[in-house]
This record gives sequence, structure tokens and C-alpha cells, in this order.
Amino acid sequence: MNYPFKEIEERWQRIWQENNSFSTEKTSLPKYYCLEMFPYPSGRIHMGHVRNYVIGDVIARFKKSLGSSVMHPMGWDAFGLPAENAALTQNIHPAKWTDDNISHMKEELKRLGLSLDFRREVATCKPDYYRWNQWLFLKLYEKGLAYRKTAEVNWCPKCQTVLANEQVEDNRCWRCESEVGLKSLEQWFFKITDYAGRLLSDLNFLGEWPENVLTMQKNWIGRSEGILIYFKEEESDVVIPVFTTRPDTIFGATYLTLAPQHPLVERLIADADNKEEIQGFIERARVRTREDIEKEGIFIGRYAINPVNDQRVPIWIANYVLMEYGTGAIMAVPAHDQRDFEFAKKYDLPIRVVIQPEGESLNSETLQSAYEEEGVLTGSTQFNGLGNIEAIHKISDWMTAKGIGKRETCFRLRDWLISRQRYWGTPIPMVYCETCGIVPVSEAELPIILPLETKTLADCLEFTNCLCPVCGNPARRETDTMDTFVDSSWYFLRYLSPDYRDGLVSRDDMEHWMPVDQYIGGVEHAILHLLYARFITKVLFDLEVVNVKEPFINLLAQGMVIKDGAKMSKSKGNVVDPDEILEKYGADTMRLFILFASPPEKQLEWDDKGIEGCWRFIGRVYRLKDRVGDCDDPEITKLLHKTIKLVSADMERFSFNTALAKLMEFTNECYQKKIGKDSFRNFLLLLFPFAPHLASELLGGEGLNPKWPSYSEFKEEKILIVVQINGKLKGKLLVEADISDDKLKEKAISLSQDKLKGEIKNIIIVSRRLVNIVC
Repeated sequence: MNYPFKEIEERWQRIWQENNSFSTEKTSLPKYYCLEMFPYPSGRIHMGHVRNYVIGDVIARFKKSLGSSVMHPMGWDAFGLPAENAALTQNIHPAKWTDDNISHMKEELKRLGLSLDFRREVATCKPDYYRWNQWLFLKLYEKGLAYRKTAEVNWCPKCQTVLANEQVEDNRCWRCESEVGLKSLEQWFFKITDYAGRLLSDLNFLGEWPENVLTMQKNWIGRSEGILIYFKEEESDVVIPVFTTRPDTIFGATYLTLAPQHPLVERLIADADNKEEIQGFIERARVRTREDIEKEGIFIGRYAINPVNDQRVPIWIANYVLMEYGTGAIMAVPAHDQRDFEFAKKYDLPIRVVIQPEGESLNSETLQSAYEEEGVLTGSTQFNGLGNIEAIHKISDWMTAKGIGKRETCFRLRDWLISRQRYWGTPIPMVYCETCGIVPVSEAELPIILPLETKTLADCLEFTNCLCPVCGNPARRETDTMDTFVDSSWYFLRYLSPDYRDGLVSRDDMEHWMPVDQYIGGVEHAILHLLYARFITKVLFDLEVVNVKEPFINLLAQGMVIKDGAKMSKSKGNVVDPDEILEKYGADTMRLFILFASPPEKQLEWDDKGIEGCWRFIGRVYRLKDRVGDCDDPEITKLLHKTIKLVSADMERFSFNTALAKLMEFTNECYQKKIGKDSFRNFLLLLFPFAPHLASELLGGEGLNPKWPSYSEFKEEKILIVVQINGKLKGKLLVEADISDDKLKEKAISLSQDKLKGEIKNIIIVSRRLVNIVC
């Protein structure tokens, strides 16, 4: 095919740039903020980037052609560990490595024909951006939402830094997949737990979000209604609070179990005869608990008193108890919890049945597994005979009245650990003074500049040595930097006023453009980025910086691009280089394949034959210009208007693959019948969001600001009716579209007269396209 895609694509990219075609300002038109998650500048774009940004571009171009003022910016999530690793391996400073990568990736994105407003470009590693990270930290600190404490934290030995709970997946680092351990360090935290209730309840006010993403957020926040029960160690005044959602089983508790990291452990084992053995177990158990881990524990030689019946229960430490949920202590009820049952069987601990299924009698001696279903209470004093659901409420009320427990709402969510022991990140704006203690810097000092003359902050005396903002005496700066998820928690606001110096965002710009109408990105960010962005938006709402409680109305989580059934990776040898596809086929062909091969929310399997098919379609459209006449075949006119209607509906629901299928069908028809100039123009307007270079070339000057075409409803004059006898095809009828039912039945009988066997029992008009005669 003699289609000069390089010449055409380069020309239109140049025209768009010269005409500032993608620049956006506030207007009286309806606003539409379309945003894809910004990339880490790793050096080259991959097919995941291509899919993300092409999907967003089609939406942005479509909405603009409908008459909206579209905000469609781009920037760079530019701090982070890969830049430091590259600096070590390539002997280059992280700043230069990052800037070089940004320049290269920016040109790659432009080659895709993306309608991005690069005048609004931000990079999180620049001082004019991260000064607002530091401002945000100070505001959180003022509100008591940023604090420092010593804590056992997740430690990645390869990355040599701590990880937030959300960054540990199956006990492995989310970035390098190394096994994660625990380390005791003083760290900075953001108190996201203060917003747990709002983060959960406000999920109900979002627009179109994938159900699996909502479920992941709900599960991570993890709201549980239950009761806090006060167990006392029998020989001291130590109270061990236990949270449970199952107070109906309290009379069946036969032992108490603490997490290895529980703060009372050290006190409880201080005089233990087997203290060294216990400490050895604790060291082995101090890894993140997995559901499939072999359950192990150790008895510490002490007992607690069950407050409902004054019975002694042994206190154990076990590796299956999570410090991250509830209080880090559980009342173990092996008859009615499978994990407790397995542990009790292993260590020969008592099992007591306190819930019986209706009409049955379970025996703790013969129990093969925990009974976790509903039933009737037994062995529970005055609560015997109650259904266990009713008992949950009655026992909770009784314990509250007696002062041995209180109703509690518990969240799985834990505070956000934001300290990182790395250089390439936002410096935390705090100083340490021997006289004044921990002191925030003043806002007037911001930004605290990350020095470029070093690769470690702790070794840079020019950075660490400073004066205390309070007393003026010598002090030292904090040398930890912020988690890069702080950078990405508010970047969508900075796009709105990237040069604004008096605040994080201009109030006028924020009120005009926020919230983001459509956010697009990978489902892998369902917990980390999306949860943090929602949290920071709520903080900024409380600070009266923004007037929205949620940053993103609608979310499209696009599927992964795979090849040969697996995620693309160099180790698997199945990587497809976007630059090679651009060089061989051009941007429009790659865009078409990305959009046609799969619905955006599904996985996309790369297929070389598929890309060839899209290349051939581009050629057919390009050659179609030579067949255009002055007027249409009447059937083409009808088909065009039907196509506009159907494609418009597909575009509104982001069904891009079916929209393209309809455009391909229309193209095929145009090679069978005559197509006129107006119909060809409207067809190109439909094609424009998908293949903007080709459509612009064939549209001419209209390609600078195309408008989505309108359609007219065409009433069908004739329709084809299928006639069946007893469900079997016997003939077809071409009839007037407005034929009455009685007339249709007559014609069906007339057509089938010689094929009828026996008396007609019924004539069923199944639809306006099918009649069935029952004999």
C-alpha cells in the first residue's frame, strides 16, 4: 500500500503544535477534565503506556468534538528508586537520568498523536512542584495528621528502604519482589486512619468505578462492627483488650493469642522461665503473616481471665495473629474459627462447642473442622437457646452494661508510612534541635531544596546542618525523604495552574476544572495511589484548598497488554517495542489495534496479524478518497446515519472496539456502492478520534477542529420477514415496514400454503422479523 504515513503524521503533529491545538483555557463551554495516570520516566514507553494514553486520547478528542472544553494534561512522576539504581549502575546523577528520560518519552508520546497540553507539564522532581509536597506536610503536621514514632516497619533489603503496608504484596516488595522483613525504626506517618470512615462511606458517591476496584478499597479499609472485650492477666493489673465481631462465641474461648509484635509481649514475658525460647520464636515469627503460612505459637506461661465466666485461659503468641487488625490480640474459639481450630489441634488445646446447628448436636471430641455457620447458643449461661445472630447484640449490650466490654468500630486500615531512607525524593521539612526538639521549618523557607551535589542526604553537611527555626541554635535537618505516592496524591491539581506561586493550586482554576471527569489507569493502582489521592483530597477539602471531597468522578481501569499469554517482560522475550511499530506502521495503525483488539477494561493479547489487519484498514480508508463522488447511493446514506447513531452510543460507553467494527463495516459497503463527499466527510469525523492523522489529512483544514456529526432517523420502507412452520424455516417475505399484524399473518399463510401439513393451530409473530406457524 502506498500510504505515506510518516510524511502525513509528521506534518499533522507539526500543524497541531504550531496552532496550539491542544491548549486549554477556561471558557463558557462545558468543561471536561480527562486524565490518564502520569508515567514514571523510565526512559522508554511500553505498550501499557500506549494503551493507557491512547484510550485517554480517544475520550478527550471525542468529548472535544462534541463541544466540551477539554483539559488533557501530562506530567511526570519523576522521583523514585529506579533513578537512584540507574545512577549507581550507569554512573549518572538521578537528576540527569530523569531529565534525559523525560525528553525522550515526551517525543515518543507526541509521535502517538496524543492531544496533550504540554504547556501544563509538571515534573514532581522539580522544586516548584515538591515545595507544595513540603507545604502539604506542614499542614498535616499542624493538624496532628503527620507524626513521628518508633515502629516495626516493613523493610526491603534490596531497595534498602521501608515500605508502607500497601506496598507489600504476598510478603514481597511491590517494586523488586524481594522478600520483606521487619525492622524497628523512627519514621514519619500520615494519619490516614482519621479519615477511614469517610474514605469508606464516600465510595457511595463516586460515579462509574469498576466494581472490583471499589471492593479492593472497601476490603483494604476493612470496617468491622464488633466489641472490645477486656481480658485481665490473672496475676497483675495488665489488661489485654481483644476486638471481636463474634461475641456470640465468647463462652467458647479457650485460649488467648497475641501477635509477635504486640506491645504487651515484652512486659508479659519479663519473668518467664522460657524467656529466651519465647524471644527466639518471636524473632522467627516477625514476618508478615500469610493466610497459607504454617500456624505456629508458643505458650508464655501466663493466663488471662475470661470476663464473662471468670475462667482461666492460657496466653499464647502465634504467627497467624496480625498486629495490623484489631488490637493484635484475639480470643481463640477453636470450635467456631478454622484457624483457631487448626492451632488448637496442633498444640492439643481445649475445644468447646457453644453454637449448635438447628436439629444437630456437635461434639468437641469428634469435631473435624470448625463450625462457622449460624446456630443456637449452648454452654453460654443465660444466653442459651438464642440464635447466634440475636446473641451477638444481646451479649454486646450485656458486656457493655457490666463494663467488661464496649461496642467498637474497627478498621483494617493503618496509618500511611511516608518516610523513605532514599536520596531521590522530597526532603521532609523538619529539623532536630537539642533545645527545642522536633521543629517544622517555616513556610517562608520552602522549598527545602534537594542538593544535587550529593547522592546521599546524610553525608551532605551543607544540607543537614541548619539553624533551628525557633531558637536559632545549630540543628540538623531530617534526612529521610517522602514516599513518592505523596507526589502523585495531588498532581492532578497542579496541572490546573502549574505556574501559580501563591498556593498549591489557584482557587479559580480549581473551582472551574475539578473534579476530574474521567480518570484512566491500571487496576494495579486500585489501593495505593487511588486511596492516597482520595485521602489527600479530603485533607485539602478540610483545609479549604479545594471544594471537592473526591478527586475523580469516573474511573476506567484498563487491562494489561500481554503477549503469548503472559505479561510482557524482557526475561520472557515477549516485549513489543512501540518505537518499532511506529516506525513500521505509524501511529494511527498502532492506535487502531490497541483500541480494536479488546474492550479497554479487558486484557489485550498482542497479535501481529491484528496489527497487519489494522494497517490494511488504514490503506482501504486512504484509497477510498479516490472513489468519492458528488452524491451517495441511497443505501450508503441510510447506513451512514445508522453508523453515526451506533458509533456515538459506543463512544459514550467507551466500547471502542465495537465502534471501530462498525466503521470497518461501513468502509466495506463503500467499496460496493457509491459514496459522496458529505458522507465521506462524516465518516472521517467518526474516524478522527481513533486515527487523527489520517482523518485530518483527508478532512483538510477541518482536521484542526472537527465536530462530531449528527444523524437522522430513517424509517424503513421494506422489511424482510422469515416464515417458519413448527420452528423450521419455510420461506422469506419482503413486506411494507408498517404492515399490520393481521395482514402479515395472511401473507405468511399464503407463502406457506403448499407446505402446510394439518390444521393451523396458531400463528405467532415472534418479532417484526419472524413469524412461526404452528400446525
